[in-house]
Amino acid sequence: MRTGEKQSFAARVREELIRLPAGKACCMLSEISALTQTSGHLAFRGGGWLSVSYRLEDAGTARRLFQLLKKRLNVNPTLHFTQTSRLGNRRTCVLTLAGGDARILLDALHMTETDDNGQLHIRRTVPRHPMTRQCCRRAFLRGAFLGAGTVTNPEKGYHFEWKADDEHLPRMLGRLLEKCDLPFHSYERSGQQVVYLKGAQQIADVLALMGAGQSVLEMENIRIRKQLRAAAVRAANCDEHNGERMLDAAQKQVEAIRQISLKQGLFTLPPALQELARLRLEHPELSLKELGENLDPPVGKSGVSHRIRRLMEIAGEL
Repeated sequence: MRTGEKQSFAARVREELIRLPAGKACCMLSEISALTQTSGHLAFRGGGWLSVSYRLEDAGTARRLFQLLKKRLNVNPTLHFTQTSRLGNRRTCVLTLAGGDARILLDALHMTETDDNGQLHIRRTVPRHPMTRQCCRRAFLRGAFLGAGTVTNPEKGYHFEWKADDEHLPRMLGRLLEKCDLPFHSYERSGQQVVYLKGAQQIADVLALMGAGQSVLEMENIRIRKQLRAAAVRAANCDEHNGERMLDAAQKQVEAIRQISLKQGLFTLPPALQELARLRLEHPELSLKELGENLDPPVGKSGVSHRIRRLMEIAGEL
């Protein structure tokens, strides 16, 4: 980043993820698997020589991958830098594993197999690693973001995406997001497959899953400011006292829901509470009656009030 240049929100998210502890052995391997899938390149030469190289534009990500490979697999990657005039002389970090170290990596990611004749075969397809544990799914999403993800500044809009050169990564991401109950979309752009999240709450949830808690707080503060500004404009046309009381109650509810989102994720709530929580975050200006009318199916004011109380109780317990 140039001196004096303001760091983007995506860069701040990336920096926070890079500083996270490496985690358990299974999580480290999941993160390595995602980075191999997004940034790894397999090369062969004569005599059975092979190598795996990673091209990363972010030096912090390269440093984290170096540490993961060293700590989890006890291998020694080499590091060098390249500059491409086509990208405005941007410097790219290249990590390389060759020979026996490359074989250790491929074995760990289940990319090798031996046939009945004892002949070794290398799969050029997706690195495979079990994702049965939630901690491993979190680590894979984190690694995929560091290797091929970006997120829009919340001041401008809500958009979070991963890009891939083939269909394998989108398929894996889709399965993981479904397990986390996060709705997503996908499409093709300039020959690349793109998996993206659009809703503000969905983006907050995935940031929390990856471990970017401070970024969630920053995003939620921006979102609340934007929503309350809009709500204040609407409330100006209502009775001043009632409008202030309604906004004060709504703000407390939003704060409570935000705490639930940060601590455990809204996807852990029962469907009825989850629907109301997301609706309240999106519309802090609505009354309880109006919230109920926007639920599917509609719910009366007393029913909404009961659900709100339950959300406040859960936040209090956290």
